Amino acid sequence: MTSTDIAQSLAASAATAIPAPGWSGFDIGPLRVHAYALCILLGIVAAIWLTSIRWKRRGGPEGSIWDIAIWAIPFGIIGGRLYHVFSSPDAYFGPGYNGHGNLWLIPQIWLGGLGIWGAVVLGVVGAWIGCRRAGVKISAFIDAAAPGILLAQAIGRWGNYFNQELFGGPTTLPWGLHVDPQFVPTGFSPDTLFHPTFLYECVWDVLGVVALLLIDRHFKLRRGRLFLMYAMIYTAGRLWIEMLRIDAAEHITFFGVTARLNVWTSIFVFAAALVVFLVLTFVRRSSVSHSVFLPGREPAPAGAAAGPDGAEGADKGAHGTAPTATPAGHAAAKDTAAGADTAATMDDGGARHAAPTAAGGDAQGGRAAGSSAEGSSGPASSAAAEAHRKPEA
Repeated sequence: MTSTDIAQSLAASAATAIPAPGWSGFDIGPLRVHAYALCILLGIVAAIWLTSIRWKRRGGPEGSIWDIAIWAIPFGIIGGRLYHVFSSPDAYFGPGYNGHGNLWLIPQIWLGGLGIWGAVVLGVVGAWIGCRRAGVKISAFIDAAAPGILLAQAIGRWGNYFNQELFGGPTTLPWGLHVDPQFVPTGFSPDTLFHPTFLYECVWDVLGVVALLLIDRHFKLRRGRLFLMYAMIYTAGRLWIEMLRIDAAEHITFFGVTARLNVWTSIFVFAAALVVFLVLTFVRRSSVSHSVFLPGREPAPAGAAAGPDGAEGADKGAHGTAPTATPAGHAAAKDTAAGADTAATMDDGGARHAAPTAAGGDAQGGRAAGSSAEGSSGPASSAAAEAHRKPEA
């Protein structure tokens, strides 16, 4: 390829390239609302929306999604920030932790810098606290939340675009990214196009959301396995996207290979998620309960709260004793003492009437005695006796 061909290719790429953002936020009085923060908030809203739909379909108690989110979201933000600070410490603690950094930059999240690994780990810790308080299983919740988490990441990545950060190396591809001159790394000309890694990850994450929804529909993964599938899908994409980036990052050497910290993290997280997934699938195979509730925290049956009579019936049923008279029988028994005696006689069951009486009479004599008692008690006792016969039918 001649220099003329290269120049024409660059010109064509520049014509179709992604432009640098002309907007990064707006002001409300003295308050600056950053586009990066809006992307994060929009991602959180999308995650809650998708998770609430999936949680409801799985039988999650109404309103519990907010009880869990109120713990998971702040924990996730704090965890994401801490991971970024300690994985890229120079700006905060100075090169080599020499004390020449600016610690006041740590709480300024709107300037960028949330590490997904810390966000997921502490976010799950927060979700666990919320789940315990709501009486539901953390494994059931993170399975329901997995697609929503990945959707939030897809949306949140656009914050990197508005901040003009974390892009990849130079490229001549038609979708190369323009950045403003003040964001061009040292050693590159101002008109250089860079890999839009934010866009790569956004597309990968959206495809991952679709894959997770389809996998869950066909295989009904439980016990945290869909969340493990999310971890594998995300890290598989993050691995090759991370290798395109040229921003400053910590490098670690393993097995004689030096690579960015997040490259190794992606490899280790993928491997760990795969091992746990295989163990849960093939080794610890057990009957899967579809209940989202912790043992002993299941909601009471509707009949248990049906009032005093319903509570009494439930208590008797728990002790193996069935109710022996209908409300009509109780009313009739109260009308006359003779009716109550007859009801007591009838409630003893067919065994008493079939057995010889204490006077030595046979079964026929017992039935005659019963008939005599019924005749002497009048209409009220007859109604009571009939009411007591019905449960035995």
